[in-house]
Amino acid sequence: MSHLPLRAQVASALGRTAATLSRMTGQGDGSVIGGRVGLVLEPELLSILARNRKLVLVSATNGKTTTTRLIASALAELGDVATNAFGANMPAGHVSALSQNKHAPNGVLEVDEKYLPEVLDKTRAEFVCLMNLSRDQMDRSAEIWLLAKKWRTAVQGSSTHVIANCDDPLVTWGASSADRVTWVAAGQRWKEDSWCCPECGGPLDRKDADWACRECPLRRPQPQWVLDGDAVIDPYGQRWPLRIQLPGLANRANAAMALAVAALYGVSPDRALPRLAEVKSVAGRYTMVERNGRQARLLLAKNPAGWLEAFDVTDPSLPVILSVNAQVPDGRDTSWLWDVDYRILAGRPVFVTGERRLDLALRLYVAGVPFQLMDGFEQALAVVPPGRVDVIANYTAFQQIRAEFGRAV
Repeated sequence: MSHLPLRAQVASALGRTAATLSRMTGQGDGSVIGGRVGLVLEPELLSILARNRKLVLVSATNGKTTTTRLIASALAELGDVATNAFGANMPAGHVSALSQNKHAPNGVLEVDEKYLPEVLDKTRAEFVCLMNLSRDQMDRSAEIWLLAKKWRTAVQGSSTHVIANCDDPLVTWGASSADRVTWVAAGQRWKEDSWCCPECGGPLDRKDADWACRECPLRRPQPQWVLDGDAVIDPYGQRWPLRIQLPGLANRANAAMALAVAALYGVSPDRALPRLAEVKSVAGRYTMVERNGRQARLLLAKNPAGWLEAFDVTDPSLPVILSVNAQVPDGRDTSWLWDVDYRILAGRPVFVTGERRLDLALRLYVAGVPFQLMDGFEQALAVVPPGRVDVIANYTAFQQIRAEFGRAV
């Protein structure tokens, strides 16, 4: 820290102290409060801490925490990596991450979609990884077309190298203004937010993975990296089997993005893949916890696209507990529940809990899915027969469940 100005040194040290006290008193993991304290004392602390570091920023509606973890694991081949592993993805969390690992020359930071332009401007990151955009917290972030436009403005004229998912038209439009873009065909199963061209508003024609605007030149770019089933094909045509422990197609897409970023950073797939295979869970996601003979697997789903991916990894033979809140971090508006096709749960024992359990119960009733309404997660878990159970929860509901098990990671 000696290379930092004195004011920044003091701000960073006091921020770390605040974070430590937060952890010691059980108030949280300290990944936000430490950064807030530091930024009050030195408003430019993020820019100062980012100097002389090689950084990757990771942003998306879904999968950014997992992809950040995968990239950080791959870059560990090069030495220490500063990262916000627990998902504190706004500037205060970034300050905490860089301050806590003050000597790490490399950093991988998950960034909230809304804050990406500000964080890129502050950090001058060398790489930006953009994966997907879909409706999420509309009361806070507004229409996702506006987010894509902000991304497009942020990377235009920037020296950063963008790694982007070319299967998502909104991401493609947002990234295409950058001078340097590496395109990854990582897939896009949720298409309900991108049937219209973000450039001109015309209809998008889709055929298999390809897409093109019917009324302007915008179309899917030719990818350099391709997710192909259980493998990734690199720019040289070499096929790399993905042997990761994280389940589902979405995580194979996350791994494909991580491999592309790592390769540009200087870590080849043969060195990165073993690192990716070590990751079993991410900030509680996919963790198996046990209580009174029940083994519960925790899955996070914050929006319609996320629920689609969560359904992909659940076991149809198991009961499922669904928990939905609508606190500030979730977004107050639960109308998105009506965009999720819950009929896939028909035939399974379904238990509904969370602060907005009545909203979810009405949605299931209309979908014709039988369920049992529970007052809380503990009650739901107690009613489930001994054995395995899947748990799907949105953000604050997920964190509450994690807290009941000691914030399992």
